[in-house]
Amino acid sequence: MPQYPIASHTVIPSAITEQAREPSQERASKTRPQDHEPKQPNKWAVMGLVAVGVFMATLDSSIVTISLPTIAHTFGVPLSGAVEWVIIAYLVVVAGTLLTIGRLSDMIGRKPIWAAGLVLFTLGSTLCGAAGSLAMLIASRALQGLGGALLMAISPALLTSAFLPTERGRALGFNAVVVALGTSTGPTLGGILTTHVSWRWIFYVNVPLGIVGVLATLFVLKERTSLGKGRFDPLGAGLLATSLVALTVGLSFGAEWGWGSPLLMTTMLVAVAAILGLSVAEQRVAHPIIVLALLRRRVFLSANLSLILSFLALTAVNFLLPFYLEELRGWSTERAGLLLTAIPVTIALLAPISGALADRIGTRALVASGLTIACIGLLLLAQLTAQSSLFDIVWRLVVIGAGQALFYSPNNSALMGDAPSEHQGSAAGFLATSRVIGQSVSVALAGAIFTSLGGAAAGAALLASHPLSPAHVSSLQHMFSHSFQVTFIVCAAVAAVGILASFVRGKEQRNLVKRQQTASVEGEMAPVNDREEI
Repeated sequence: MPQYPIASHTVIPSAITEQAREPSQERASKTRPQDHEPKQPNKWAVMGLVAVGVFMATLDSSIVTISLPTIAHTFGVPLSGAVEWVIIAYLVVVAGTLLTIGRLSDMIGRKPIWAAGLVLFTLGSTLCGAAGSLAMLIASRALQGLGGALLMAISPALLTSAFLPTERGRALGFNAVVVALGTSTGPTLGGILTTHVSWRWIFYVNVPLGIVGVLATLFVLKERTSLGKGRFDPLGAGLLATSLVALTVGLSFGAEWGWGSPLLMTTMLVAVAAILGLSVAEQRVAHPIIVLALLRRRVFLSANLSLILSFLALTAVNFLLPFYLEELRGWSTERAGLLLTAIPVTIALLAPISGALADRIGTRALVASGLTIACIGLLLLAQLTAQSSLFDIVWRLVVIGAGQALFYSPNNSALMGDAPSEHQGSAAGFLATSRVIGQSVSVALAGAIFTSLGGAAAGAALLASHPLSPAHVSSLQHMFSHSFQVTFIVCAAVAAVGILASFVRGKEQRNLVKRQQTASVEGEMAPVNDREEI
């Protein structure tokens, strides 16, 4: 993580010998005793600040979907078509900019990136609420997405900078609680605001939080903007954004366009061409937009692969389960949304524990066991039928949530901990991009399998208003259940590959010392490179 001072005090372990001290440090300590205690923001204040931004971004990603029918009615457009871009515009901007923002934060520092993210997200939320047309709403959502990307790309870097290496897992565990709360609160709060106030307030609700966050940033974050750490690569950033945007758009509209349609093939070709162009362009610049050296670190690469595969396997639960609950079971949207909170609530309860355990025993065993439990949960979920009881559904979701809680905090801690301090922003960008890619591919894969086996058609027929014979209902239920089961078996197989990826990461490295006090006028801390295998 960035090496600006965060902790409330500095402790130099006995493992650092007197010979390791720079003579200049000793002289400065004697001549400037007032610099012995550098000015550093409280780590819990940083945690609170990050919580504000992360909560807004995750809340916004889950609050809009439930209000989409009302938004479509307001602007007099069908539910399919242009109104879908209210969601897609946000997603493609986030996907296309995360890695670039992470790299940029390594060059200029975290504080300006975080402050800009809060400002843009708050401004975008205000414009979304005031939108007088669908086009303005979509454009404002794109602006909001840029703000959200600025926040999501560096939030892990801010946290791991603020906390000691022995506290990193706990910090990321608390961050997982915030993510879970934002995810679980979104649909419920969105439904309440849309029903009793106006859909515009699903955006206005971010404004006071954003203002508080901007003001807090000015007082909490003490990092100074540092220019000159490399030169920005606009060509690489453009090619990277083109590739990720084309991939995200293709995966988002693949089912609607048809997986073999010329339009989808064109977007995929654009994505591949941009990646190939990026690989050539990056070899010709001194400071590439993607720090490929990170991918040569075994733990970092393994953690990223495990993360992508976990989201690829597990995002399908949130995507498909509403269809099961509403179409096969005939339950209301409100009831379905309430049942789905079983996963984020379980994560919120267990993530801090798994993060603290990672600090004590390391991450490898927790990551593998967590993803194994989630994999088992997917297989259990595949056994649900039209006759499964409410308890049968809930306890399976709790198993999946427990597996996710054990996996995410330790895995993210390993990923961030293996990256050098000068590349913490890029590492956080990789983390966020892996999540978005995994989620996008998961929805596309699950949708394609479920639809190809007849599950989508069966669900639509079960919701039809015209009466069906008992035999016909039974046949449709069987087709739906079969499609549902096969989809989650495939997802479980993907999770199993993720388990293997978590095992091949090799020996994890933990820093003996993350920070070393210096007696510079700024009172900054320099990293120590002593490392120990565990």
